[in-house]
Amino acid sequence: MTDWTAIGITLVKLIVVIHVLLGGVSVMTLVERRLSAIIQFRLGPNRVGPFGVLQPIADGIKFLMKEEMIPAEAHRPIYILAPGLAIVTALCAFSVVPFGPTIELFGRKIGLVILDLDGGILFAFAATALGVYGIVCAGWASNSKYALMGGLRSSAQMVSYELSLGLSVVGVILATGSLRPTVIVEQQAGWFWHWNALGGGQILGFVLFVVAGFAETNRLPFDLPEAESELVAGYHTEYSSMKFAMFFMAEYVAMFTVSALAATLFLGGYQPGFPLPLEGLALALVQVAAFTLKVAVFMFVFVWVRWTLPRFRYDQLMDLGWKRLFPLALLNVFVTGLLVAFDVI
Repeated sequence: MTDWTAIGITLVKLIVVIHVLLGGVSVMTLVERRLSAIIQFRLGPNRVGPFGVLQPIADGIKFLMKEEMIPAEAHRPIYILAPGLAIVTALCAFSVVPFGPTIELFGRKIGLVILDLDGGILFAFAATALGVYGIVCAGWASNSKYALMGGLRSSAQMVSYELSLGLSVVGVILATGSLRPTVIVEQQAGWFWHWNALGGGQILGFVLFVVAGFAETNRLPFDLPEAESELVAGYHTEYSSMKFAMFFMAEYVAMFTVSALAATLFLGGYQPGFPLPLEGLALALVQVAAFTLKVAVFMFVFVWVRWTLPRFRYDQLMDLGWKRLFPLALLNVFVTGLLVAFDVI
């Protein structure tokens, strides 16, 4: 018999998470512009509203009002589909990330995760891997050499770094014995030295995951697919109005997803890192706040690195992925396997 209540609860969680993520995107546009201004000794946006806090609303209105241009020789169906494909895959990957514990409301237990899957980690990586299709389709369908080159660069980059990204997580899976994100978080409960990146012996895996995560989200210093000095704007050169904004949103949602996965797999997820004399809803609120804080720190690092480091050359990008990260990721899997076999961790 269909449990309509469970379906309704899942839909509510889905709507809330999507709105929080898209709201976070608008906030991050302001945060990025203000932080970049501070780093570069500028003022940044400070005219729209007090201290410029209404700038994201002005940007949204601007994107809605701008004229939408579609190249005459573009492949219209795929050209229109590509931005939606990019943002939907980024949102799907977040659906298996637990942002809080199981709580009890109105006599019913509700897990603060949209999909609590046994193979949740596999689902997340499958969804992030599909994100490259939106970029490649945008580059090909635009019928522009700059956009096509950006799409090809993105496909090569994401394939290269997905290997290291996936292998960096294998150590966590070996140590915890589960692919379910909620189980991985629960095994990191207690003090912060129980986190996988610290007491779990996965500090190398954590570093590899963060570096590969930068490459997967096409952020500096890995933004070769949209290098403005070489490709005008890369794969989204021919996009304008809200279609361009959707690629922009997809990049930030992907950053949120990578940050949430890094916190979940290596830094205890919603576990605050120390025992709390709380229980019930109060404890759940603190744990959700702890998860939000960890994601916010990662988002700050994304912005900090973008406005600090220069862009790699393409040969340096490939060299780092295949000759540095990939061997280190294999080494991490081998060492973790030995430690698990001898019951060290």
